[in-house]
Amino acid sequence: MAEAQLSDVRDLDLFCAMADEHFETLMRASYVQTFPPRIELIQEGDLSDFLHIVLTGSVELFSTWNGRETSMATVRPVSTFILAATVRNSPYLMSARTLEKSRVVLIPSQDIRTAFDMDLGFARAIVSELAQCYRAVIKNTKDLKLRSSLERLANYLIREQHRAGGRTAFQLPYDKRRLASFLGMTPENLSRAFKSLQDYGVEVDGARITIADQPRIERFAKPDRLIDDYSV
Repeated sequence: MAEAQLSDVRDLDLFCAMADEHFETLMRASYVQTFPPRIELIQEGDLSDFLHIVLTGSVELFSTWNGRETSMATVRPVSTFILAATVRNSPYLMSARTLEKSRVVLIPSQDIRTAFDMDLGFARAIVSELAQCYRAVIKNTKDLKLRSSLERLANYLIREQHRAGGRTAFQLPYDKRRLASFLGMTPENLSRAFKSLQDYGVEVDGARITIADQPRIERFAKPDRLIDDYSV
């Protein structure tokens, strides 16, 4: 692993409080691999062999049941995914695949569990990250259960606008079929929802979104920090 990438991993909240010797042990046991797009990294139902850290590119977490598939989340650099399965030595509840060429660190799950038992700072960081993941699941569930599909889309666009630095115009991070799946909608319903949001000052040109009337869309969407702010 290049020194800059090693530093990026070390700076993650999960590892920054670790003792140097324990971090170095983990890194010696890990390896870095570059994957092309659309490669499945893990499959739901399998036991966790590695903790994955995305260094470059992006990874989609998804799940399937009875011939259906849904997008659960997108992981971007630099971050880990599916920590809970690693800590519990349990089956994955989601699958993961690369969306683009991606560079990923793989750390053996057994080494993560050993470090958890030995390093108090690391153990506390794991608990904190799992708590944050739990809260994110609660917020996502509230979004799905309390809002209509049109309200979910409107709030999603406001969140993406914030991630884009608050600019009036910004690009959707992925294609509309995946967005529909993530929001619990069909592609057809998503298309109708985008048309409906034109009445609230939202302009759509392919993947480019323009929020021309900020007060109007926010009056409709009613963003709530206890649902939409994932830093809380």
